[in-house]
Amino acid sequence: MFIILGVLGGLSLFLYGVTRLSISLKKLAGKRMKRILERFTSNIVMAVLLGILVTVALDSSSVTIILVIALVNAQVMALQRALAVILGANIGTTVSSQIIAFQVEVYASLLLVVGFVIYFAGNHKKTTKYLGLVLFAFGLIFFGLGMMSHAVEPLKEHHGFTSWIRYLESPPKGVLVGALITAIIQSSSATMGIVITMASQKLISLGIGITVMLGAEVGTCADTLLASIGRSREAIKAGIFHFGFNVVCVLIGLLFTDTIANVAATISPSNVARQIANAHMIFNIGGVLLFVAFIPKIDWLLDKVVPQANKKVIMAEN
Repeated sequence: MFIILGVLGGLSLFLYGVTRLSISLKKLAGKRMKRILERFTSNIVMAVLLGILVTVALDSSSVTIILVIALVNAQVMALQRALAVILGANIGTTVSSQIIAFQVEVYASLLLVVGFVIYFAGNHKKTTKYLGLVLFAFGLIFFGLGMMSHAVEPLKEHHGFTSWIRYLESPPKGVLVGALITAIIQSSSATMGIVITMASQKLISLGIGITVMLGAEVGTCADTLLASIGRSREAIKAGIFHFGFNVVCVLIGLLFTDTIANVAATISPSNVARQIANAHMIFNIGGVLLFVAFIPKIDWLLDKVVPQANKKVIMAEN
């Protein structure tokens, strides 16, 4: 019970911190980000780079993709550029895994104190207050990770847990668990935070971390699919692309799990937590490089897959 409460408490702080961070960053730079997305997508390469930068700035690929779906729905952004931004968002989200793998929970208290002071020293200056909230939110995220890390440490000696971990050594089962966890908590960053934290305590192997990470890539599509419901045909195509791209990449990733693991281990030979973060980045960069050149053809395929509005209804209205 102590372990469960510790993990849930840490996860609650982590998720609340992610939510506050996303809200504060949108308040601080949301309108500016929207204008940047509208202006700086002149070509596919620029759109991918922009997707990376915006996702890093907003600390959420889901927020970036939902914003893109809204812009496509409003006919502000062309679909091919939107697809490229979505690809970039998939790379941008790996930055949080890299940050988590640095075991930054040691800085949690400092960020909480500095963020608190800046927030209350800001008086009526909204920009200063939101900056304080951003730092405070980062502190909550790191503090939550620290709580989870300390809570799971006794699991090293828990027979039931080690038996369950062996269950995850089957790649399809690991993917399923990763997808379910991410769909439930609505955050692939949180799933990766849990995985990297457990790896830092030597509770899971690199192979298990990779398969759960692959599942998280599928589970993260749930909120963007929901965001596309009831939108225009182009917006629905963007949501379907995100889901289809992630599923295809995961299926390919399952075939090359050993290769990804070997490359990640070569980069960081002795740190499993860092290896999982590296694998996350390698996988997403590889997926983008594999498909970015085919965006025009993917656009054509989506045009065939997603039906036009009911022609009979249109004719009847005319």
